[in-house]
Amino acid sequence: MSCYDVIVIGGGLLGCFAARNLMRYKLKIALLERREDLCTGISRANTAIVYSGYDMKPGTLKAKMCVKAAQEFSALCAELGVRYSPCGSIMVCFGPRGAQMLRQKYEQGLESGVRGIKLLTPQEVLQLEPNISPQVVLGLYTPDTGTVIPWELGIAAAENALQNGADILLNTEVTDIVPSENGFKVHCGSQTFETRGIINCAGLLAAEILEKVSSPKVRIFPSGGDYLILDTKAGGYISHVIFHEPEHKDKGLTLVPTVDGNILIGPSEVPVEEKNFFATTGEGLATLRSLVAEVIPSLPLEHVIRSFGTVRPNPYWVHQDPLSGRYVPEDKGISSFTILESTPRPFLSLIGIKTPGLTCANELGIYVADKMAALLGKVPPNPAFNPRRPAPLRLNDLSWTERAKVIKENPLYGKIVCRCRKISEGEIIDSIRRQPGAVTVDGVKRRTGSGTGRCQGSFCTQRIIEILARELGCSPAEIYKDSKGSYLICKEGGS
Repeated sequence: MSCYDVIVIGGGLLGCFAARNLMRYKLKIALLERREDLCTGISRANTAIVYSGYDMKPGTLKAKMCVKAAQEFSALCAELGVRYSPCGSIMVCFGPRGAQMLRQKYEQGLESGVRGIKLLTPQEVLQLEPNISPQVVLGLYTPDTGTVIPWELGIAAAENALQNGADILLNTEVTDIVPSENGFKVHCGSQTFETRGIINCAGLLAAEILEKVSSPKVRIFPSGGDYLILDTKAGGYISHVIFHEPEHKDKGLTLVPTVDGNILIGPSEVPVEEKNFFATTGEGLATLRSLVAEVIPSLPLEHVIRSFGTVRPNPYWVHQDPLSGRYVPEDKGISSFTILESTPRPFLSLIGIKTPGLTCANELGIYVADKMAALLGKVPPNPAFNPRRPAPLRLNDLSWTERAKVIKENPLYGKIVCRCRKISEGEIIDSIRRQPGAVTVDGVKRRTGSGTGRCQGSFCTQRIIEILARELGCSPAEIYKDSKGSYLICKEGGS
């Protein structure tokens, strides 16, 4: 039986940053992830925005964390070798209700200490973003908004945790948790781990994990959303993150100039019943198109290269109905960060963390790491902790002279596999050999960007399958696109 001081359950953004920050202490840590890779749930499908903090109620933990995180995000990404675009944002409105909301957010931002926040006249909005509809009434600008690639950030944090001594165990699903004399026994099928404390970062399944040791307190009721991605040909239409405050109490539009030069549009808001429902809806996509016509009528939607769906966690406090015995949600959802502490043994649950969870992932990681260290008692800091993670070699970031030198040393960096993103075979091999490395086509995509360009993998997928099979020592027919069973090649006699 393997023994740890702390086990982190869940390998999304929050789990990766919890593990990373726990390594600031002299602790033996394991991160358990049920899937074959990291950042495959909520972390893989969101709007990828680093928020400045004016949307949160001043004085709350969420507002304090968000403002601090936004102002330090460039430094965090530099530490982890992650690409970050501090592009700033403009929120726009087209009527009196929207203008009132923008003024309210402006006052909130001032109170929370958001840097550089400013109300813009219509002329100032159009000067910064000339493709916005001339019907714009008011704008709200903040310079500390940015955009990042979520899975690139999460995987970098996990690699840094691993480099500092954490264990990362994939394909390790928690089936039961039993209190023990010294903490907990965590059962994962045929494996059992003993730990003094647990940090629950299981995302959409966080309530199920918590209820293995506690009566229901909070449950997650998911909602879905749809996104559109435009090709880089349309990338120049905006230079800031654009938020849209609608005149009715509906979800407005968000447009994001991504790190890779695309435009991300969304999300819509649609009801879902299943926590693994990542499909798109015709209704949601149609809503996005109609909102685009209002906010940026000239945006060339003929350049859409992909749509995708997402599931978002909506936490509610629950109580037991005295008649049916069932647990039912309270009338109003939880908007604040929900960090539950179960006693008497140290068990912290990050449950239903909503926007700005990505922005605050590192701040939340620091918070629960410090809290867990205090609960365990007299845990010394780790003087050997190194916060810097070497960035993977990205050919596109190099000058022609630097590329020539790299290719001379390793000719595989001169063999382009993904033509759209100009990703080389050397980079793909590196993504597989790094720890924790890619074992699926989507795992390679998340680490290199392959398959995310205009052709959406039509040219490079076959070659990536071949490289994966060669590196992993298996048949190409055994390679998954993403999760278990998502074969891209039918086995002989299969269908």
